[in-house]
Amino acid sequence: MADAKSHKQQKKKTTKLGLSVAKEDDFSEWYTQVITKSEMIEYYNISGCYILRPWSFKIWERIQQHFDGGIKKLGVEPCYFPMFVSKRNLSVEEDHIEDFAPEVAWVTKSGDSELEEPIAIRPTSETIMYPAYAKWIRSHRDLPLQLNQWTNVVRWEFKNPTPFLRTREFLWQEGHSAFATKEEADKEVLDILDLYARVYEELLAVPVIKGRKSHKEKFPGGDFTTTVEAFIPCAGRAIQAATSHSLGQNFSRMFKIKFLAEDDKSGNAKDDTHNYVWQNSWGLTTRSIGVAVMVHGDNQGLVLPPRVAPIQLVGVPIYVKDGALGSVMDDALRKILDEAEKSGLRVKLDDRTDKNPGWKYNYYEQRGVPLRVEIGSRDLEAGKCVLVRRDNGAREDCTLEQAGARCVELMDVIQADMLDRARQERDSRLAVVWTWDEFVEELMAGNMVLAPWSLTTKSEEWVKDETKRISEERAASAGKGVDADQETNADGESKKLTGAAKTLCIPFNQPPMPEGTMCFTGCGEPAKEWCLWGRSF
Repeated sequence: MADAKSHKQQKKKTTKLGLSVAKEDDFSEWYTQVITKSEMIEYYNISGCYILRPWSFKIWERIQQHFDGGIKKLGVEPCYFPMFVSKRNLSVEEDHIEDFAPEVAWVTKSGDSELEEPIAIRPTSETIMYPAYAKWIRSHRDLPLQLNQWTNVVRWEFKNPTPFLRTREFLWQEGHSAFATKEEADKEVLDILDLYARVYEELLAVPVIKGRKSHKEKFPGGDFTTTVEAFIPCAGRAIQAATSHSLGQNFSRMFKIKFLAEDDKSGNAKDDTHNYVWQNSWGLTTRSIGVAVMVHGDNQGLVLPPRVAPIQLVGVPIYVKDGALGSVMDDALRKILDEAEKSGLRVKLDDRTDKNPGWKYNYYEQRGVPLRVEIGSRDLEAGKCVLVRRDNGAREDCTLEQAGARCVELMDVIQADMLDRARQERDSRLAVVWTWDEFVEELMAGNMVLAPWSLTTKSEEWVKDETKRISEERAASAGKGVDADQETNADGESKKLTGAAKTLCIPFNQPPMPEGTMCFTGCGEPAKEWCLWGRSF
């Protein structure tokens, strides 16, 4: 059996189809091969920058359409601001920019001439947009101001650039809102977070956990940060999927974004007693594509949820050598595809004669097309076709008359099944613990851990330092080199992880906590809330 498998893999490698490594054996190399062989990514000659090919950009367009429709129902309007920011504006809020400072890319020359003042390429747009907000907002009638831009951002990452997940330039949507009251602003924070969860769960079939970031992990300069967290089982790591931030009045005070309240009769818009607006910012990036690839992909390549797949249904005729019945097969497939297309599916007929059916099967499996319909000469005689699902490989016979409707029906089935499988696998890797020893055991097994926590930054930093130390010791004792940001195999079969644990979020869905529960760290403080911990990308 092993020899047959090896021969099959070698054959695919020779024909440049298929993957040469298994997901469970070398996750990093598997991911690289999946996104390149499926024609999602092309590498560029500047490290950390990548070309998004049509197969991946069409997925991004689906995400854009889904989310954009949601935010417009909330009253958000589209806009675009320049990508350049002056050094003066960028330094207005030092605490905010401190975390971004090492990653800021600067323009210092124009041709051969040095610029009088360096200009930064936006790492984020608060300091670009808010001076304009201060001009536009004068009265309560100017509120709320809710703007979103779909744009690019540059953060000069130096730590393990990875396509989609960690890149020097990436695409995102960037929303910035201003409200008259805290209640309005806080409601929007959660409304946006719900939309992010829907993008992942309804569109990408990736389950997420909604929660609040710890004080240490929140957005710099903000009041609090909410997040949706996903989990990559094969890597044993969580990933921050999207964030929605409450900025409070911190930025409005810095940029003097004030408004005349409805009940204020002074009429003096420059009066310092005027109200400062309450602000939010929120963002979702092309990281979402990489998360879906990692969660659903298998050893044949991509597995795409139907709702984002550029092609949802492909028809493959099985031609006979003498070419007989070829046009009849094509006509039968076109009828099925036309019916499915009229119902809204994105379809393709692959009637190429220079590629055999087996090559086509591998090609579309590698690209993650959710459903394939095959017709051969015997199928024609029997008045049927064969439907093949990409997500689980299931095959079913279907009459030619019923095939179009069945293909449409299967899209919802596949979408739901993918989310259900991903959620079951995620939940099987989520451990609930009460003590430090239990925490370490589950963390080292590559799981996310839900533990009762005191919410103190001191204990949070201790956990990070202590788990890093334990991981390095275990890796060293196994005779492996240590890299705190990489996964490693401690023995021939069992995958061990190095690296520190961190708080992922304080979930909104809190299990009951018995009275008198102490913090799992052993710090001697009472636990205040359950917190989700784990290693993270």
